[in-house]
Amino acid sequence: MRNVILSARDVEIKFRLREKVLTAVRGATLDLYEGETLAIVGESGCGKSVFTKSFIGMLDKNGWVSGGSLLYRGEELTRFKTEREWLRIRGKKIAMVFQDPMTSLNPVRTVGEQIAEVIVWHFGTEHEQAKREAVEILRRVGIGDAEYRYQQYPHEFSGGMRQRVVIATAIACRPEILICDEPTTALDVTVQAQILALIKQLQKELKMTVVYITHDLGVVANVADWVSVMYAGQIVEYGTSRDIFHDPRHPYTKALLQSLPQLGVKGCDLYSIKGTPPTLYKQITGDAFAPRNPDAMEIDFEAEPPMFQVSDTHCAKTWLLHPFAREHAEKLNFAEEARKKEAVAAQAPPFDYCKADKLLSVRNLTVKFRLSHREFKAVDNVSFDVYRGETLSLVGESGSGKTTIGRAVMKIYQKAEGEIEYAGKRIDGKLSKQERRELHLHLQMIFQDPMASLNERAKVDYIVSEGLYNYRLFANEEERMRRVEQIMAEVGLNRDFISRFPHEFSGGQRQRIGIARSLVMNPDFVIADEPISALDVSIRAQVINLLNKLKKERNLTYLFIAHDLSVVKFISDRIAVINKGRIVEMATCDELFLHPLHPYTKALLSAVPHPDPDRERAKELLVYDASIHNYKIDKPVWCEITDRHFVFGNRYELDMYREELGI
Repeated sequence: MRNVILSARDVEIKFRLREKVLTAVRGATLDLYEGETLAIVGESGCGKSVFTKSFIGMLDKNGWVSGGSLLYRGEELTRFKTEREWLRIRGKKIAMVFQDPMTSLNPVRTVGEQIAEVIVWHFGTEHEQAKREAVEILRRVGIGDAEYRYQQYPHEFSGGMRQRVVIATAIACRPEILICDEPTTALDVTVQAQILALIKQLQKELKMTVVYITHDLGVVANVADWVSVMYAGQIVEYGTSRDIFHDPRHPYTKALLQSLPQLGVKGCDLYSIKGTPPTLYKQITGDAFAPRNPDAMEIDFEAEPPMFQVSDTHCAKTWLLHPFAREHAEKLNFAEEARKKEAVAAQAPPFDYCKADKLLSVRNLTVKFRLSHREFKAVDNVSFDVYRGETLSLVGESGSGKTTIGRAVMKIYQKAEGEIEYAGKRIDGKLSKQERRELHLHLQMIFQDPMASLNERAKVDYIVSEGLYNYRLFANEEERMRRVEQIMAEVGLNRDFISRFPHEFSGGQRQRIGIARSLVMNPDFVIADEPISALDVSIRAQVINLLNKLKKERNLTYLFIAHDLSVVKFISDRIAVINKGRIVEMATCDELFLHPLHPYTKALLSAVPHPDPDRERAKELLVYDASIHNYKIDKPVWCEITDRHFVFGNRYELDMYREELGI
């Protein structure tokens, strides 16, 4: 018997911003059941977080629930007026894990004190008892040496460990409902898999109901019993995980799934959703997704569709389910299947290394840093080549040395040891100011966080033109403007954006500005450092397509830095896998996915989420343990085990890999 623990009916949430009223949630309805997991999916700004924050009374001071009902165990939450009333529910009955653990933890208090404080506040427990309970909770969420860790501060923990601390704080009061707001967005795939497994385990132990807010459909396939797809403040489709992934009905749900790199065909553009979500300041007529839906019908622009029942467990808010639209829907399904077949037929041939020359050559690169009077190697004796016109991806967990390699090649780190040769010329060692200027004309970098790397006080016109100004690459103002407008058009930005500031753009648009700033210099080689890690699925597809398009048109060469192997597979010609500053395996893209050899590579691949609930729940997660290598006597070497497939291992391991390959 499934029991409803929380029921939301026609919830409407408004905000007063800049003397205007914005309707962030427009009549959302759903039920949460005891012990089950619901995932709320959608692009940034669709209302996911706002909707769930209303369950615990944490709306911004400018926001309020303007309509509908929120029933928790028969109690109407919308009637709560005071903080005292909300504290009976918040934390104790319904708790929330926020997206960025660093902003939800107090940096000047130890993590243990922050967990103990929650226990004391809600239960009036004695401090010593609360401390013992906090240490036990830290153990429960997988933090070793919990008594020592209790006394440490948030900055002394890794990203994954900080997320565990936030989860520990949330479960300290044994809540009935745990809301996880993008709990794995900025984490590596291996750490992400560990956090998801932890939440599943805690859910089972504490008999919790869990709500995930995410745009990562691989995560949804792994954890969700039920899925709500949200767009422009409304739930547009609702069903079981299998319903949504195997039989999506709303055009927006289909578009999200089609945008996934795992479903793309190499050499063809990923499906991407054109346009942007509607502004929620204005009244929306018809289906909110209609302006972005190339197959929209006339009625989609004229009348808002009702929620149609597909089955007992599945419903969708689209006119395509009306009996009069059945023939049109069948034609669309037929056209979609035809497009997939065309894409497979048009698959691009593999990169021809025989005809390409080396553009970048790195030999025995080592980068050391000194922290707290201790020296450590961020990059340890790394060697690789990048050929003109190819994309080589560096893949590994946070802290593996990927970004350090990119910055060493860019000469941002001056004290790197080893040899770096670009276009036949040595660029390691000290370069004169003129040599550095000339190098950066040909070598450019796209940084991970577009908001942090763009001058927030400068307009787009200046940001994109900065390199042109520094290198005096224009004869007059007219030529400069022409070049800026041309590159903005190439990256898909409107010329009207020139006079705007970075904060006026979405994440995807800011990333495009960063790409435009790099490419306006007409470089030959681009280092792209995690350029899509924090973007929504649909925006991610747009940026990947853009990078591939510019590569073809300009004959660009990319060094692509990432931790998401699903993206890497779609964009790369070759992949180098890095662990703790050392490349442990390198091969062509297809070869690495078909025949991974190193245990670390296998662990990374096993953690990649797939947009298929059946496959996700059947997969075996491998955990890499470096202690399996015994290099005391039998020393490891970098070996080409088959054509262009290199792996790091000792004689015993290499024999084992050859046996695995049947050679």
